[in-house]
Amino acid sequence: MERAILFFDIDGTVLSEVTKEVPQSAIEAMEKARAEGHLLFINTGRTICSIPTEVRKFQFDGYLCGCGTYLTEHDEVLLKSSIEKQRGIELLRKAKECNLGVIAEGQEDCYFPGHISRFDRLESTRRYFASRGIGIEQSLESERFEYDKLFVYVDDKSDFDSFREYLGDDMEALDRGGKAYEVIQKGFSKATACQFIMEKYGLDASRAYVFGDSSNDLAMFEYAEHAIAMGRHDSVLDPHAEFVTKTVENDGIAYAMKHYGLI
Repeated sequence: MERAILFFDIDGTVLSEVTKEVPQSAIEAMEKARAEGHLLFINTGRTICSIPTEVRKFQFDGYLCGCGTYLTEHDEVLLKSSIEKQRGIELLRKAKECNLGVIAEGQEDCYFPGHISRFDRLESTRRYFASRGIGIEQSLESERFEYDKLFVYVDDKSDFDSFREYLGDDMEALDRGGKAYEVIQKGFSKATACQFIMEKYGLDASRAYVFGDSSNDLAMFEYAEHAIAMGRHDSVLDPHAEFVTKTVENDGIAYAMKHYGLI
């Protein structure tokens, strides 16, 4: 089969949110795909510092992180873009003024409020990252760091409309459902990450296979001709999914690769 490039989301795609592991069937399928000459990249909203060790155990050809803002191939950084420091400070201050729950995600670390927030999901994320040594060095309030994107939580006490208006022309908010938003640099996405890699290898979108399950995978689903939704996935992907595979726990990665003749 002609060489293809495969792009994988992490959570709910290669990494089970049930078992917290990459299934052995997925590892074996990816090894077979590599043996066939295909390239395999992670394409995630996570920033590079928070790629789980369970994922890093498999030697991917590269990591496309932060919704397209930090791209690597093997040990080489191909592209990186952080929010300008003063703009980043202003965004955090505006988020506080608008009563949002905020996580700032950078290349070196992730940054949480210095106090316990009222947002249960934010605190759950804090505990998860802290268990992996992330987000414990300095708080949001220190303002001594740069970051690539924000993850924000809203509730009835929040003024998200004012915050979204403040984002202006350089930032945009992706609705992640459940009153949560991913705030990313405009002009970057999982689709621009795919395009960058495809162009580097001189291949067009017909040779791209993207695997995902959540709303922030929409851009790469719109880009690629072969978009594979996991068995559990956000319905926003349905209009663009070429194939719906099984869940990650039920060997969904291997099932889809066999369906397409990649292995």
